[in-house]
Amino acid sequence: MAWDWQVFCQDTLDREAVQGCFGKGGDITYLDWMLSAWGWTVSVSLLSLLIALIVGFIIGTLRTLQGRPWLVRFGDAWVELFRNIPLLVHIFMWYHVVPAIFPAMKEVPGFVLVVLALGFFTSARIAEQVRSGIQALPRGQRYAGMAVGFTTFQTYRYVLLPMAFRIIIPPLTSETMNIFKNSSVAFAVSVAELTMFAMQAQEETGRGIEVYLAVTGLYIVSAFAINRIMAFVEKRMRVPGLVAASGGGH
Repeated sequence: MAWDWQVFCQDTLDREAVQGCFGKGGDITYLDWMLSAWGWTVSVSLLSLLIALIVGFIIGTLRTLQGRPWLVRFGDAWVELFRNIPLLVHIFMWYHVVPAIFPAMKEVPGFVLVVLALGFFTSARIAEQVRSGIQALPRGQRYAGMAVGFTTFQTYRYVLLPMAFRIIIPPLTSETMNIFKNSSVAFAVSVAELTMFAMQAQEETGRGIEVYLAVTGLYIVSAFAINRIMAFVEKRMRVPGLVAASGGGH
């Protein structure tokens, strides 16, 4: 069977060809639909990444605090809980279980619930990397901060975390790429991202090869862009003499 890339120029309702491949006057082509789905994928991924970074750095820091064992145990419990339950189960728990326990959550869009689930899931892995990064630093850096009169909070803010961030950029790059790939599970709760588009478009058009190749290409473009951005950040922030942490989350 010959490939037919003109399928993306067809109207999604009447399957008529649309000149220029972009719909007008309310018409939507499969190309319009795919680009919209790509936007949803990027939105889910970036918002989840933001949550994962914030929560992951907090939890990872808590796991390295000295003299506060209850905070360390809380951080350990968080990591083990979210790291050892499959992502799809997390999605279903946030979509079905949490609203049943807290009825107010029934009004929250599925998009938000997916972002929370994916963000918290990834935060456990980032927390492990942050812990590894902090513990990879020489102990003298912590003592130096204390010696100049910094509080524990100031020592982490101005000394430990900036250095730890620099040495965990390589494993953090992998997690950022993973979060884009893992966003595909959002189709399970009807978020209109790339994987859902591919499944529905293939059923409607019968052009699975073209549809899935195009979607795969968009995932590759996204991953490559992340890789280049993080490589640029790593180059600008590299500290001579420091070896990157191995990333305990892998």
